Amino acid sequence: MNAKTDLDVLSDFFDRYGSALTAGDVPALAGCYALPGSVVADAYTFTFSSPASVALSFIGAAPDYQDRQLIAAHARIDNVDKLSPALALVTVEWEFLDSQGRSVPGERYVYLVRTTNDEPAICTVIHAA
Repeated sequence: MNAKTDLDVLSDFFDRYGSALTAGDVPALAGCYALPGSVVADAYTFTFSSPASVALSFIGAAPDYQDRQLIAAHARIDNVDKLSPALALVTVEWEFLDSQGRSVPGERYVYLVRTTNDEPAICTVIHAA
């Protein structure tokens, strides 16, 4: 049997992350992050040091996904830049599916991911243009 490739591991991880995102499963989302972690955008940066602080950052997003009737998320991995055996910068373009079956474009992010024992965890999220 073939071992999973790094891309397979990352694809599975972002599939789980996207499912948790559209389901509003805040504990599962919090479990996807390494601590401490950070989010960086043009206008702000914030850090979190506990699963509760990660969860708080997603509580406001869940109603937005529900209001927009987004029922599924697909992460298209555009690039993986291995920085070390455990660290990689992963560029992801998100695409969503709404309750009518229509494709809804998402946003682009770069994730700094640490993988240990085939378990990725997000260290930093950077909103990309």
